[in-house]
Amino acid sequence: LGVSLDGGPVIDFASVKDSTSRAELALAAARKKYESAIDNGTTNDISSSGERLMGINDEVVAEVGYEIGLFVDEYVDAASGETADQLVQKCGRYIRSKAGMDTFPQSWNTPGGGSAAGETFTEDEISRCDALLARAYDESGIVTAAFAKTFYLGTQVLPEPAMRAIWAVYVWCRRTDEIVDAPRPNAKDPDAEMLTDLSEWEIRTERLFDRGDVVDVLDLPLLDCKVKYPALPITPFSDMIRGMLMDIPGLGTERYDTWDELHLYCYRVAGTVGLMSMPVFGCAPGYTDEIAKEPALSLGVAFQITNILRDVGEDAAQRQRVYLPQRDMEKFGVTEQQLFDQKVDENYINLMKFEIARARMYYTRALRGVPMLKAESRLPVQLSLDAYGKILTKIEENGYDTLTTRAYVGKWEKMFGIPASWYRTQDISNILPLPEDWGKPSLDEYEKELQEIVEKQWNGQPN
Repeated sequence: LGVSLDGGPVIDFASVKDSTSRAELALAAARKKYESAIDNGTTNDISSSGERLMGINDEVVAEVGYEIGLFVDEYVDAASGETADQLVQKCGRYIRSKAGMDTFPQSWNTPGGGSAAGETFTEDEISRCDALLARAYDESGIVTAAFAKTFYLGTQVLPEPAMRAIWAVYVWCRRTDEIVDAPRPNAKDPDAEMLTDLSEWEIRTERLFDRGDVVDVLDLPLLDCKVKYPALPITPFSDMIRGMLMDIPGLGTERYDTWDELHLYCYRVAGTVGLMSMPVFGCAPGYTDEIAKEPALSLGVAFQITNILRDVGEDAAQRQRVYLPQRDMEKFGVTEQQLFDQKVDENYINLMKFEIARARMYYTRALRGVPMLKAESRLPVQLSLDAYGKILTKIEENGYDTLTTRAYVGKWEKMFGIPASWYRTQDISNILPLPEDWGKPSLDEYEKELQEIVEKQWNGQPN
């Protein structure tokens, strides 16, 4: 699966699909059904879309504190009989008209698409479209702040256009996650309804990238992002959808036998975010996206390993999920029942030491990518890397107990870490590193540490 990058363990799984997996087959069948409904004009018969925007459910509304996307009516020209949907579509055409011919090639061959339609916009229409887009971006920032506090903190030190573009990307990811995970108490067949919605979402995403089409107001920021950053690829978006599928009980992957299997999951649900962000962050002179790709993937993998280690107890108790590779657990004498019983012993502690060393190896690989970014993009990445990496330290401080205790880095601790993160982005830090950075292990040393932990476990020696 994939291509080994930089001679190391980071693998690019872009566009990898398993045509034999239950989830892939189920999504393909649901997509075929939805495409047939499009042709027949009967999508309303099978879609669960209601008054709320797709991917906006009770959890999102509760976390944010109000209904999302209801502000469109404030910008409608009611006197002319304009509807909210008509305004959203007009704004989509306005944004699309700013794009070059290569950004949405299919739109030039689509009736009414692109600036090929020769549509002009009045000053009032432009003013209202700009205001609506700005409001949609603001709401995207609110959703990002509510669900991804560390991620949001990193965006705060980006230039405004990049900051808002990253919010747009995050909201797409959030909505995808909610489509898969949201409860569906009123559905006759929740899995079938979810797969239909996910198929609709995938087709919507493809049409946005291919033709610049939008459906609702929260699509506008992502469309604007694509116009401003034409190199933004659709592949990581498609791959993330497949990562979400891997979490579906009965259809997805119930257990991961090896690290390589878990690695694919980590790429799809987290490494993809790095690839989505790269065109926005941009590369420093002398570097290309291809060169910076490996550290970006590494950072996503590091974040996801950290999430998995932090949430071992919660995943086992609340979801009956075990993400830790089965072979790793076998090596260290840890059983699934032990996780469900929340029993922390020496074997479990040694397993956590091993997995933390692996995560830090990926953080170290990601760290090499910071200087590859444009100067204004380095601090947010370094800040996120440092803040998330502290979760591993918290796990250690908690005695490696991730079964009954959740490692947590507080808001003020993150804030106080900003000066150190800034210093690490400066060239002088390579000559005069911070005291806490003295003697940090290299990649080779982390790999050696992983091997030593395993060997000690096999030999029965204390770690």
